[in-house]
Amino acid sequence: MGLYLNPNAEAFKMGLNTDIYIDKSLVLSELNKLVFSQRNFLCISRPRRFGKSMVGNLISAYYSKGCDTREIFSQMKIGQVPEYDKYLNKFNVIKLDLNGWYQRSIQRKRKKFLLTDIHKALLDDFKEWFPSLDFSGDNTLDQCILKVYAKTNEKFVIIIDEYDVLIRERVSKELFEDYLSFLNGLFKDTTLRPAIALAYITGIIPIVRDKIQSKLNEFTEYTMLRPRQFAGMIGFTEEEVKELCEKYDMDYDECLRWYDGYKMSEAISVCNPLSIVTAVLDREFDSYWSATGSFEVLRDYILMDFEGIREDVIKMISGESVEVEVGTFQNTMDSFESKDDVFTYLIHLGYLCYNRKEKTCHIPNEEVRQEWIKSIRLSPNYKKVMEVVNASKRLLDDTINGNEAAVAKSLDTAHTEVTSPLTYNDEHCFQSAICLAYFYANTRYTLIKELPTGKGYADLVLIPFLPNIPALVIELKHNKSSESALKQIKEKNYCQALEGYYDNLLFVGVNYDEKTKEHSCQIERFVKE
Repeated sequence: MGLYLNPNAEAFKMGLNTDIYIDKSLVLSELNKLVFSQRNFLCISRPRRFGKSMVGNLISAYYSKGCDTREIFSQMKIGQVPEYDKYLNKFNVIKLDLNGWYQRSIQRKRKKFLLTDIHKALLDDFKEWFPSLDFSGDNTLDQCILKVYAKTNEKFVIIIDEYDVLIRERVSKELFEDYLSFLNGLFKDTTLRPAIALAYITGIIPIVRDKIQSKLNEFTEYTMLRPRQFAGMIGFTEEEVKELCEKYDMDYDECLRWYDGYKMSEAISVCNPLSIVTAVLDREFDSYWSATGSFEVLRDYILMDFEGIREDVIKMISGESVEVEVGTFQNTMDSFESKDDVFTYLIHLGYLCYNRKEKTCHIPNEEVRQEWIKSIRLSPNYKKVMEVVNASKRLLDDTINGNEAAVAKSLDTAHTEVTSPLTYNDEHCFQSAICLAYFYANTRYTLIKELPTGKGYADLVLIPFLPNIPALVIELKHNKSSESALKQIKEKNYCQALEGYYDNLLFVGVNYDEKTKEHSCQIERFVKE
């Protein structure tokens, strides 16, 4: 048993012994289908803290000859699958945490010797595990694998966690070239290919198209844009979150509002595991995932001077989705050519989520929304946006308190000073501008546009998810009057869908006069007849 060749299952067992552990062992069923196939090289990219490393520990504990995990896996979900043990503890596993290696190389001031040190450590493991074979002192990993395969016909599973760390860290040209040689030796040698039963690599970003792809073009990618059959295998699904909320007596809907939103397929949406676990154990909904990173990462990219990026950021902060073309991004840190490239990168980082059917992106949840606000708060480019964000709480309070003049004035300010890109050319733009002005309401309400109710569609309905605050029905008019907006709410019975809020419901009529460039507002509390 070695540290990197045929490791034991201790890391996996530590995960099992944590307060909260979600059984993801069915990922093994999908992987077993790929073993020895033409698709047995796979790269799974997910944002940080999404559980990639824990799944890597799971895979290692299952395939590794260095441990006996039959009893454990027989009691997990994979144990209910026919022939679940077909490859159980049957392969020589090579498991590398590239980020761990890289950080240690920095601490030891041996960064330029990173790949040399990896080869040496693995060579020691090979000598210990295969004492009857003759390994020379300069044998590289690929040479060791080939020698074992040639003499014993034994197969290998290769697991590399954070394969992209040297790309993200922008290391020296010499070290990067060494890394390319390392990848080339492992995955491009056709003589070596039969010796590898499965190759599983993970990272935050997909395979870089310009320099890395030629070394990894045998890999099938499973990304935030196209996760395929692994959509629910990494990250917590809504069903898993619901079970946790029931067990720990947490508000499921509020939990989803804070941490859900990563739509991986039409049927599957996932949450960040770190955030869910921390919220459940702390008994409090707050920002946890974002606290593990730096908001400067997000800010640096949304400040890029690409046409339309500021306008789209405004829309997304106000709850809108924006169109995105994800096919042009080269998956590098230095090849951004448009706002589409920026937004695609932020999808991979987890700051945005992607709707494949509609080809749009948006901010996934409240936790990430707070990170966006933090990122633009000190930026001069977004100063006016922050003015509205800061004023939005007062706008909501004034609305709830029936202060009609203050509401109208706030909407005037929002339109003339901040939302000028969102001109009132059509009803959709009018709605978008109002949603931005009411940004703060997202912390207390679910905002629904065009809600079918009564005899038509209410322009904007705010349904509270916190107690003791009123529901709001907002009707918008253009070049008419706030009175007519209020009248339409009543005549078309827009309150019909809000029966549960009849004891605390406000009607809000808003009109914008194009000649005076001013809003007017009337607010009335619903009284049940």
